[in-house]
Amino acid sequence: MPQLDFATYAPQLIWLALVFGVLYIIMSRVALPRIATVIEERRDRIANDLDTAAQLKRDSDDAIAAYETALQDARAKAHAIAQETRDRLTAETDAHRADLEGQLAARMQDAEKRITTTKDKAMSNVRDVAVDVADAITNQLLGESDRNAAAKAVDGELA
Repeated sequence: MPQLDFATYAPQLIWLALVFGVLYIIMSRVALPRIATVIEERRDRIANDLDTAAQLKRDSDDAIAAYETALQDARAKAHAIAQETRDRLTAETDAHRADLEGQLAARMQDAEKRITTTKDKAMSNVRDVAVDVADAITNQLLGESDRNAAAKAVDGELA
């Protein structure tokens, strides 16, 4: 094997140094700057992506805050509308109830007047009926009766 021949070690070492030097120069002048450029572009792109992501996060946080504010305003408005409707319906119901209570009170007064009138008529008729009954009983028991005496007796009991 030629690599193990000690006589060819010196030229192999020279060629190794020359090839290594040339490859080092090519790598340092051509390949490494390109790789460094690619790495720097990647670093810049990552930094830009992170900045864009942070900006988008701020925008989404602002949008969420605006949404929450709008939602809170909508809830407050809905609550106000519901309260207004509740108050209006309560007022209408109270007015209707007051009207019905007024009508019922008027009807009750009319009914009480009719009851009082009917009671008075009935009481005046009770006296006449009581006098007639007392007179009829006295007539049947005694055979004769005095209507004026029966009227005095009934008046004495009713008083």
